[in-house]
Amino acid sequence: MGGAAVAFVLLIVIGWIPIIGALIAGFVAGVIARGAGRGATAGFIGGIAGGIIAVLVLGAVGTLLGGVIGLGFLGGIIGAGVGGALLLLGIGNTVVCIIGGAIGGAIRA
Repeated sequence: MGGAAVAFVLLIVIGWIPIIGALIAGFVAGVIARGAGRGATAGFIGGIAGGIIAVLVLGAVGTLLGGVIGLGFLGGIIGAGVGGALLLLGIGNTVVCIIGGAIGGAIRA
């Protein structure tokens, strides 16, 4: 459980760095989880949680920004577009985090 929490926090902090951020988060989670399978699982859980939080928060910010600019109903469309794009990035980050977790867990085991 500790590995997944660390992966989640690291994805929030350094997940914005393409590929490398998620790989580092997964690697550290795998090292903490001690085992390739457990590391991959920790990376998966942390990646999914980090992706959900990013999509919800940044999608809401996109909607708010669209509303503040004065686009009215287009604010919702902007928020949905931002949320959808972040969902795709979150899926990619989760896959990379799983790979990093398996590598980190295999090295530690």
